[in-house]
Amino acid sequence: MPRDWDAATYDRIADPMFRWGAGVLDRLELDGDERVLDAGCGSGRVTELLLERLPRGHAVALDGSPSMIHEARRRLARFGDRVTYLTADLLEPLPIPPVEAILSTATFHWVPDHDRLFSNLAAVLVPGGQLVAQCGGAGNLARVAAALRDLGIRPFVSKVYATAEETAERLARAGFVDIECSLHPETAPFDGPDDLGTFLRTVALGDLVEAMAPAEAEAFVARVVDRLPGLELDYVRLNIRARRG
Repeated sequence: MPRDWDAATYDRIADPMFRWGAGVLDRLELDGDERVLDAGCGSGRVTELLLERLPRGHAVALDGSPSMIHEARRRLARFGDRVTYLTADLLEPLPIPPVEAILSTATFHWVPDHDRLFSNLAAVLVPGGQLVAQCGGAGNLARVAAALRDLGIRPFVSKVYATAEETAERLARAGFVDIECSLHPETAPFDGPDDLGTFLRTVALGDLVEAMAPAEAEAFVARVVDRLPGLELDYVRLNIRARRG
């Protein structure tokens, strides 16, 4: 299973992901009565916007982190039985009925095998169904990667920051058509080193610090922050749009 997260902290600090995710949701074509999978729902902030666009529909809120699902249940309680919650690994076949659309934001780069990922998503998507997603892409967080290398650490070995071309080929192999993939830069500014450190510890470096004692993790993140050129993270987003063939 994927790692568990500090979901309450993530919910508080993930404004950049929420902002980008809202833009991704805008690209999803909905009539309001569809069944939609949010693949990597996190704490449910974007899922909440999705459900507001599904007044007669249903959302499947899926995440690999039990803490995230717990936080999403709290946030989305007002939608009652229009939400199904599922703690699941996107590398495994998904135990859900077919859906008309799949939305995913800030998730796919955490999945180490994109061929298996797209195959599993295609298996639960009806023919002609939409996949609209965004995740970290090639060149993502280059300044953080440089800081890690300066500390003698090989950066982001557990993540996949793919190119648009690689992703289009993988989607085609999984049976998708009408494929559109592209990269674009985004920045995430922070008010001070403490805010930046909290974000890095919770999100970008979470898989590196999860096995560390709290004091060790804090010192490690501080060393990374000290090596960054400013209080801004250089994200690159991979945009994905396709339909099931």
